[in-house]
Amino acid sequence: MFKHIFVPVDGSELSVRAMDASLELALKLGARVTGFVCEPDIPLSAVNASPTTFARKIEAHEARTEAHAHAVLDSFAQRARECGVPFESEYRRSDQTDATIAEVADMVQADLILMVTHGRGLFGEMLFGSHTKNVMSRTKVAMLVLH
Repeated sequence: MFKHIFVPVDGSELSVRAMDASLELALKLGARVTGFVCEPDIPLSAVNASPTTFARKIEAHEARTEAHAHAVLDSFAQRARECGVPFESEYRRSDQTDATIAEVADMVQADLILMVTHGRGLFGEMLFGSHTKNVMSRTKVAMLVLH
């Protein structure tokens, strides 16, 4: 059945649920897990700074987002070790989060993407959007969506 579960996470409470659910499922299926973090590019508001200031802002942003990604993925890796689940991690920086999730899931040859949704309802989805729904429209990989 499913042998490689791809799990996008961001360190939030919801992503901890995704970590735990994916590891439980991986144990039952004998699957491996790839944790994935997509950090945003530097905001456009930083572009209007002087070249020196902009360069410092880029460096600070990259250091901050990379540290965050590694902290989240290290936590996921520790949980996987404790469960005895084979684990790999991937990290990218992009403002196209949904497309990047679909692209990397395909690149690592995952056969299942596990995501947790906020379940905001129609109004919340119109206001905030839905990464889960957008990933579904961009991938051919099977998805398991948890509330």
